[in-house]
Amino acid sequence: MKGSKIIPGSFRDPSGFIFTSGGMIYRQVNHVYRNNYDFLINSGLYKSLTEEGLLIPHEDAFAVTPAPDTAYKIIKPLHIPFISYPYEWCFSQLKRAAMATLEIQKKCLDFGMSLKDSSAYNIQFLKGKAVFIDTLSFEKYVEGVPWVAYRQFCQHFLAPLALMSYRDTRLNQLLKIHLDGIPLDLAGPLLPYRTRLNPSLFMHIHLHARAQKHFSDRKVTVRKDRVSRLSLMGLIDNLESTVAKMHWKPGGTEWADYYSETNYSGTAFSHKKQLVSDFLDKLKPGIVWDMGSNTGEFSRIASVKNRQVISFDVDPAAVEKNYLKCVEEKEVNILPLLLDLTNPSPATGWNNTERMSLTERGPADTALALALVHHMAISNNVPFEKIADFLHDICNSLIIEFIPKEDSQVKRLLINREDIFKDYSRGAFESGFQNFFTIIKAENVKDSGRIIYMMEKRQD
Repeated sequence: MKGSKIIPGSFRDPSGFIFTSGGMIYRQVNHVYRNNYDFLINSGLYKSLTEEGLLIPHEDAFAVTPAPDTAYKIIKPLHIPFISYPYEWCFSQLKRAAMATLEIQKKCLDFGMSLKDSSAYNIQFLKGKAVFIDTLSFEKYVEGVPWVAYRQFCQHFLAPLALMSYRDTRLNQLLKIHLDGIPLDLAGPLLPYRTRLNPSLFMHIHLHARAQKHFSDRKVTVRKDRVSRLSLMGLIDNLESTVAKMHWKPGGTEWADYYSETNYSGTAFSHKKQLVSDFLDKLKPGIVWDMGSNTGEFSRIASVKNRQVISFDVDPAAVEKNYLKCVEEKEVNILPLLLDLTNPSPATGWNNTERMSLTERGPADTALALALVHHMAISNNVPFEKIADFLHDICNSLIIEFIPKEDSQVKRLLINREDIFKDYSRGAFESGFQNFFTIIKAENVKDSGRIIYMMEKRQD
């Protein structure tokens, strides 16, 4: 119907879907889900979960829906400023999302309900908390029936967490190509042998994978008295304990320790922070994307101004440190995420429409690109004009730093390679950006050869 459109990522659920109408986001509850939805509301589970910040709240609404014949109710969920995906989370974010899912399942059982799916995509981070966003994932609990979301939990949470903890934290990128979680028969062989000596990991991953393979081509009849409520609670408790015991400690990497090894003098660093703060005051953005944020030093300048900041970096250790600081300091305006700017998150899923690309989730009001351009231009051979074109697509205004060749950080990038970057200069930088942005102001950083620019996107 004209004026309303189903969001592609929600088309698989027969219980309802997300749609937009008049620029707002709504969820349709279909008639087929009516009994479960009413039970969720009337049982007190919805009230309990929303009060604890575990479930996204909503209000009843009226909107023109694309499928009125199947509609039981239209609800309007609380708006989430930025949708992120599991392959963009650091270890501790995925762990927190897993613990939140299990906490919700335990609370469901207290109210006579259960989660019918446990997809990691049902979790988003809002105001520093992991919150469940799929109001239609709850169903009445039937005594004796196994937890139908168990396999999905193991694939979406337990397997990637185990791989990140026991092998390499970068293995969470497998979630980018396995949208229904990492297959257990893939995760098992990748894990070290010692995980087979861990009773919980042996049961939930290795033995579970073996059972999946054994029963994959057989018809299985499940007895209704197979799993008691007490046994189900035991399973959830064991999963919770297993997740809680997994850890990953971010070590020192080239960029996670950047600020302790930077070539900035105290004067230069303070002046740079002041310039960024002043430019933010002039631009007054609502949402800021900090591109190449490292551990979030400059993200926090925007955050304390009550701006919502998406703090991107390619280094898992830097993102982990950033997130843990957010948790420790109770910083609710910063969302640290993993992102490789030379290979940003693509559109994926059915018809490449279920999960949005980075660009589709923009544009940000303002992007910060500090100590970034020299990495893209020199380390990755990306011309200034292409960098400007990319930034033009993702933001309406820009605070960007140019670092000259004489700077020790640029010399560091060139130390083991031939200098083929004859056009790497301030003039070439400004020329490349002026086709896409209007330069409003440029300020030299004191006690440094670096320059901070404030730019606005050209609309022509």
